[in-house]
Amino acid sequence: MSNPAKSIRIGTMVSGNKGDAAARIGQIADLGFESFEPFFWQTTKGQNLAELGKRCLDAIGDRDITISTLGMFGNPLEEDAIDLETLQGWKDCIDNAHHFGASCVAGFTGRIRGKPLTDSLPRYREIWSELARRAADKGIRIAFENCAMDGNWASGDWNIAHNPDAWELIFNETPDEHIGLEWEPCHQMVYLIDPMPQIRKWAHKIFHVHGKDATIRWEVIKEHGIFGKEKFVFMRTPGFGDSNWTDIISELRLAGWCGSIDIEGWHDPVYRDELEMTGQVYALNHLKHARGGEFVVDPV
Repeated sequence: MSNPAKSIRIGTMVSGNKGDAAARIGQIADLGFESFEPFFWQTTKGQNLAELGKRCLDAIGDRDITISTLGMFGNPLEEDAIDLETLQGWKDCIDNAHHFGASCVAGFTGRIRGKPLTDSLPRYREIWSELARRAADKGIRIAFENCAMDGNWASGDWNIAHNPDAWELIFNETPDEHIGLEWEPCHQMVYLIDPMPQIRKWAHKIFHVHGKDATIRWEVIKEHGIFGKEKFVFMRTPGFGDSNWTDIISELRLAGWCGSIDIEGWHDPVYRDELEMTGQVYALNHLKHARGGEFVVDPV
C-alpha cells in the first residue's frame, strides 16, 4: 500500500545557478530525500530551463522523489540590471516549471529599496498582477517566502512578504487564489513572532514550506535586547532549533495541508561547511520522525 505519510514529503534545496543542479540531485538522491527545490539566486544565467528540468528528472530516475517547487530569489520590483534578470527569471521559471514536474514557483516579492513597505505596493501590484496572469495560464502557483532579508516595515531592499500585516496588504493587491506563501517558522521567530497561530490562519495560503529553524537566545535578549551587539537569534537546521516540528506538521495536517517541506540549509552556525550534509541528513530524519509514518504496517 502507498504510504499516507508522504502526502507531506521531506526534501531539500539545490542551487541551480552554476548549472549543476541535476548533478547535485544525482549525488544526494539516495540519502533519503523525497523532494527537491532547485533554486536560482537573482538570475538563471540564461540557462535553458527546459533542458535543465529534463536533466533533473533524469537524475531522479525511477526513485520516489518529486520536484514540486522552483525557487527564484531576487528583487523583481526594481530596474537595475540584476533586478531585470530576476524578473526575467520569474517569467522563465513560470514558463518552464512543468519541465521539472513542478507546479509552484517561489521567491521574494521584491521591494522599492530604502522605502517604507507600503511604498512598494503600487509597483508590487503592477509586476505581480502580470506575473499572476502568466502563472494562471500555465497552471502554476506563486509562493512568496516570508523572509525579511534584514529589512523591516520602514526600510529594506528584497521582500515585503515577511509578516502577517504585509500578507494582508499584498493579498489584497493580488487576490488571486494561486498566489500564496513559501512559509517557514524561522523567519517569524527571528522577529519574535509565534509561528504556530499562523498555520491555523494562513494554511490555505501556504503552498510550500521551507525546513529551517531558529534558536532564540533569551538570556541575550534580557541583557542586551534585540538587534544589538550580541547576536540574539541563530538560524538553525531543523532538529537543532526551538521549533516543535511534530506540532508544526500536526497543525498543517489538521488544516488539510499536503506538499513538500524542503530543507533550507547553509545557515546553521554549527552544521555548516564540511558538516553541512551531516546537519541536513539529521534534519531529514528529524522531520520524517516528526511527520511519522516511516514504517507503515498493512492492516490485518
